[in-house]
Amino acid sequence: MEQRPLIRRTTSALTRLVVVLLIFGLGGAVVFLISQLNARTFRVEVIDNNLVITKGRLFPIGGEPYRPADPALKEAYAAIPLEGTGIGTLAELRFNDRDDLDRALFDVLSRLASSRINSDDPQVLDRGVYYLRRAEKLSGLTEEQRLVLRGMQSEVAYYLARNKLDDARRTVAEALSQLKIAAGVQNRHARSATQMISEVEPAAAALEEALRRAVHVLGSPPEPASSAPQPPRSPGQAPDASTPAN
Repeated sequence: MEQRPLIRRTTSALTRLVVVLLIFGLGGAVVFLISQLNARTFRVEVIDNNLVITKGRLFPIGGEPYRPADPALKEAYAAIPLEGTGIGTLAELRFNDRDDLDRALFDVLSRLASSRINSDDPQVLDRGVYYLRRAEKLSGLTEEQRLVLRGMQSEVAYYLARNKLDDARRTVAEALSQLKIAAGVQNRHARSATQMISEVEPAAAALEEALRRAVHVLGSPPEPASSAPQPPRSPGQAPDASTPAN
């Protein structure tokens, strides 16, 4: 008779222990799953006017700047200078997939690039090319975004080619100028410099003119077409129907 209460108390204690262990086990499993989900979550935030990509830690909350081990990925997800450009509600979003993050980052980079790649200022153009190169490193783009990217690549290729042609023109002119300086002084290089000038100057002059025309004439925007002048009317001639009345 005395053993039954003892058995019941023991069974009750064991039951409570099992329930507590189950609760702790389920709680630990939930925390682990949440931590796993957080570790796969990407976010962005603006720090000192830079867009910083963060990745969650293996913990229910919190994150740190995303620093992939792959050097190519590290460059792709480095902080992006915003230069005063807003990002809207992007900082409020979470991305559970890196492809989704790439698509959101492309929207920011394409806006930063497109406003600069058509500039005639070389420094501004260089900044546009920088943002375009950053966009090229993102692999998770949609087909529509890839079409936009190819369009910007085509646009910037023209401006880069024009700048390189202008650089080549200046380099050719500077080289001839240096040769003439070398030929003007009697030293061991004067004879060779004179021969080089006589050999390349006609072709260099033609090349320089072709490059100048390509950059500053063919590469300039077309002037708006002006209306053709109307021929003078003889006295008593009726005005043309297309001429507005005074």
